[in-house]
Amino acid sequence: MKNINDISTNAPDDFEKSEIKNHLSKLQEKLFALQNLFYAEAKHSLLIILQGMDSSGKDSTIRHAFHGINPQGCRVKSFKTPTEEEKSHDFLWRIYAHLPEKRKIQIFNRSHYEDILYPVVHDLLNKKEIHERQQAINNFEEHLQNSDTIILKFYLHISQKEQAERLQERLCNPEKKWKYNPADKKEAKQWDDYMVAYQNVFDGCHESNPWIIVPADQKWYRNYLVVKMIVETLEGLNMEYPQ
Repeated sequence: MKNINDISTNAPDDFEKSEIKNHLSKLQEKLFALQNLFYAEAKHSLLIILQGMDSSGKDSTIRHAFHGINPQGCRVKSFKTPTEEEKSHDFLWRIYAHLPEKRKIQIFNRSHYEDILYPVVHDLLNKKEIHERQQAINNFEEHLQNSDTIILKFYLHISQKEQAERLQERLCNPEKKWKYNPADKKEAKQWDDYMVAYQNVFDGCHESNPWIIVPADQKWYRNYLVVKMIVETLEGLNMEYPQ
């Protein structure tokens, strides 16, 4: 994959905010109809993975891009630091309980990739162990795909400058102050290390299930691209209502 540092975090210059937001509204209407058909046909499941640096907009994407989704057919799971019980199993153990069944959409806010990224940045595993985890993930995702689970992996790509502004806003905005975590600024100082770790994840990913890099400095463009990709993916299934 192209180097992440060479990919813009902004919308193209010829994209107008008002026009894109109008397109987004129409796409959300399509998504609502497609989800209904997806649920009725019950032939596939859909796993959506959202990854990105702290403050890249994972929560916001779920809140704004998916607000038209029927909650009966959709679940969201946020993955935090593994619990002691989770640490006592293999790193993928905690993922299995949250995989989507047929007709359901499952959104992961962070995911099993945290078990590669964090250990790389903090030097908790050696290269051999990291490589083995990457291979395990590739095999795991291939198994899901062979079982009719569609996987869409979005990396929300923000700039270091934008991240600094958003983290500062958490300190100043009463509505966002609850999200402030002193550890976020500490992790932000390891930006370059995280970029290397993410690049290795992208490059090590199986070609049948690539990452989608979403420029995310502008929230309206980020939301548009995520919904657009999901709509196009569901349309490509050529679904039909059961007779």
